Amino acid sequence: MVLEEASVLAVAAEVSLQVDGSNIIQAPRERVWALLQDPAVLARCVPGMQELLPDGQGGYTALMNVAVGPVKGTFKGKVKISDEVPPERMTLSVEAKAPTGVVTAVGQLNLSELEDGSTRVDWAGEPKLMGMIASLAGRLIGGISKQQADIFFSRLNTEAQQPV
Repeated sequence: MVLEEASVLAVAAEVSLQVDGSNIIQAPRERVWALLQDPAVLARCVPGMQELLPDGQGGYTALMNVAVGPVKGTFKGKVKISDEVPPERMTLSVEAKAPTGVVTAVGQLNLSELEDGSTRVDWAGEPKLMGMIASLAGRLIGGISKQQADIFFSRLNTEAQQPV
């Protein structure tokens, strides 16, 4: 019985999946792009973000509180933006560590101007959990990822409504 429990935990030590969605931001594409380049805006929009500072190498260092099911922790990590084609698309890579495990994610954002002047953001990503966080909360990651994305884009839409 002990061996069975250990093997279940070993199997669940890494969990990854694909998530995607689409959100509308009530602002022109150039404005949305500019907001996505602003670390202060990103820090306000990303759920649980405590600190987001430029690292001088085209990315950011981050400190965030993450709760995935029963596992909570303060994660320290790096955010890197690459494959930028302003104001159309970019790739984001995240790697964050805490005593409860490691969270990595790679995601793509594609921005399309709509006829009414708003912007559709199509996004896709692959979050990956490793360690205790994967063992205890791995099956929740799909729903939580979608929920966190909805919060992020709702906050981004609010930021877009602010005067320039």
